[in-house]
Amino acid sequence: MSQPLYKRIQDDIRQQIRLGELRPGDIVPSEKELTLRYGVSQITSKNALNGLVEEGLLVRHRGKGTFVRLPEERSDAAAVHPAGPGATIALVLPTMKTKVDQRLLDSLEKHASAAQYELLIRITRESQEQESRAIQRFRERGVQGFIVFPVEQENYNDAILRLSLDRVPLVLVDRFLKEIRTYSVSSDNVGGAREAIAALLDEGRSRIVYLSTEIANTVTEERAKGCEAAYMERGLPIDKTLWCLLSLQTIAEGRALEEIARFLGERKEATAVFAANAELARYAEKAIRSVWGDEDTRPKLAAFDDPDLKGVPFVGQLEDEIGRIAVELLKEQLSGSFEPRHVVVPVQYHPSPE
Repeated sequence: MSQPLYKRIQDDIRQQIRLGELRPGDIVPSEKELTLRYGVSQITSKNALNGLVEEGLLVRHRGKGTFVRLPEERSDAAAVHPAGPGATIALVLPTMKTKVDQRLLDSLEKHASAAQYELLIRITRESQEQESRAIQRFRERGVQGFIVFPVEQENYNDAILRLSLDRVPLVLVDRFLKEIRTYSVSSDNVGGAREAIAALLDEGRSRIVYLSTEIANTVTEERAKGCEAAYMERGLPIDKTLWCLLSLQTIAEGRALEEIARFLGERKEATAVFAANAELARYAEKAIRSVWGDEDTRPKLAAFDDPDLKGVPFVGQLEDEIGRIAVELLKEQLSGSFEPRHVVVPVQYHPSPE
């Protein structure tokens, strides 16, 4: 079944807002302009804009036009009132698969409890639809603040965008919105990846396979930049034919190990493999064993985050510090302040873990 024309217009406008092509306060095309652009009736373009106004993404100013809503134009229902101890906050996480996830949850719960907040938790299992539904339901229940670790997708969902535009107390963990002013905290992804790759290069391992999911968000983008920086600082060429970038669909379908083994099998000249997260590192370890029968010829494996593999060097995140800062940033907003910023937490490189 084809998508209704008014929904296509709405989706295009949402996409422009997510990408920063339309920013808070920008005027959006008029009903007449949309009619000409999409070849639809004016009632169709009007319905499209009315729907986005009702969602809270746009606001109409009589005689001026329709604009992307500014945070100051939030409705009374979304207005933030100072809240202290006893406030109810929500924590939305994508998964509990790794030690990093588990330690981060432990830290957030500990610091939220110390601040005397009532904490509601939802695991979205890497589903953007579940993430959106969880946020909406928490809002309906009157939750006063949010800490959200977004799912690994190219774009943030509209529910997160609306939290930011409505100026609901919000802290993003691990990722941040480039074009929207909000609070966020993440590790030094650039510095961590740069240090790990530099260590491998300094060992004479210049043929490094860079293993990551597709460069689709601020985390994957920053870790890729860190890899490139290590090469550039040494005046070495960056060989992108050694970059194995897996789609999220490949991982979701359980084909990651197969794809990594195929990729490495075609690049047996590799002297090292750097996995951009712990899950990929565990797949890589199995793939390396299957491709290189002789242990002495195997490339060295390193990772961002602890893959819980003996002898594998890794970049360690300070999960407790991330949790502490996230709660402090939320507390600041719940007290009535609003000074959005992105806080970067240092990482620690572990070259020879036990």
